[in-house]
Amino acid sequence: MQPTLNISAEWERLDEGELEERACFAALGIQCNDRWLAEGLDGFVNRVRQAPLLSAYHMAEWMAWNWWRLRWEPRSNAPEWAFAHRLTTIGHGYVWPNVTIFSDGERTALIAKPTQERPATFFRYISDFAAIVPSGVFESAVDRFFGQVLGQLQAEGITETNLHRIHADLSEERQDREAARRRKLEALLGKDPDEADLATLERLVADAGSLGEQAVEELAADHASGSALLSADSLEQIAAGSGFAASRRSSVRLAAGTRLPSPHDVPPWLLGADAARALREQEGLGGQPIGDPTLARLAGVLVRARPDGDRQSRRAASLAAAWAAVRASPTPCRAPGRTAARAAARGDAGLYLSAENAALLRGRVAEPVRGGGRDAGGRLLRRSAAGRG
Repeated sequence: MQPTLNISAEWERLDEGELEERACFAALGIQCNDRWLAEGLDGFVNRVRQAPLLSAYHMAEWMAWNWWRLRWEPRSNAPEWAFAHRLTTIGHGYVWPNVTIFSDGERTALIAKPTQERPATFFRYISDFAAIVPSGVFESAVDRFFGQVLGQLQAEGITETNLHRIHADLSEERQDREAARRRKLEALLGKDPDEADLATLERLVADAGSLGEQAVEELAADHASGSALLSADSLEQIAAGSGFAASRRSSVRLAAGTRLPSPHDVPPWLLGADAARALREQEGLGGQPIGDPTLARLAGVLVRARPDGDRQSRRAASLAAAWAAVRASPTPCRAPGRTAARAAARGDAGLYLSAENAALLRGRVAEPVRGGGRDAGGRLLRRSAAGRG
């Protein structure tokens, strides 16, 4: 059964604050199936609330501003990452749920953690739950929440707010294919809209023509983690110095009709394991380790192409192999994105090679989710005043 996600507001009365804040003061709930992610103990009335009293306006404003990063940016240790992914950074004087939101592009994680009991705080969150939903489900839930808040503002006769402006810009970008592509790359680079280095962004957009969209997305995400940005030119130089020929037509494919789980329903490491088992069964490999000749045959490369040496030289050789495969193929060879097993699910040629190169481009192998901030209002207002260009 596909998980459900609902962000809902039950309107309450507030006698102070700005007009939009008073209009959208609410019991604000975040529910995944039958679990409540913002559940907490209300010390004023000494009872558990599934939906605490918060400003739905400020939460919608924060989500609209950070939409691209919430939708596409994976987890990161970058210092500024939390301000785009943790509800505790919304600010405006409220005690927000300790919920962190991030995505691998296929699935979105909402990680709720309890807060510590403090004498000056009368509400303590007690939810300790990780909700993992298809990213389309998260997107739909946020869109419904936007509609609910904007509808309440309209009912109260409040127009032309900062939320109206940000949401209008966001809606326009989502409907414009070229704008959406750039916003996605900015998010993968770990940047807010219009804050990415323009030269870096233009290089990625240009390289997509030869490397493919998913490949440059991997390069952008790798650069966001602190690695140097690899361009099509630099990959070609690596291929010229350390590369070798590879043919997609010579590599193994999963047979048509092979049944694998949807990448929306299972983590990529489980999907990859299922694909590997299916390939072993198809090729009659049994359960024993396979040698270099067999691995090379499956990948469509020569045995001598297996990289030796330190991690950096292996990475360079593997990237060169990926570029060589692109150059040798009559059609561009697309990297499989953040879920390395996506290639396995499609039965793509170069199954093992593609999965390895995707992990190396990331700088890591896919792994399971483990599981009063700064006020974002100033940034939101600056963006609204400056526009998006």
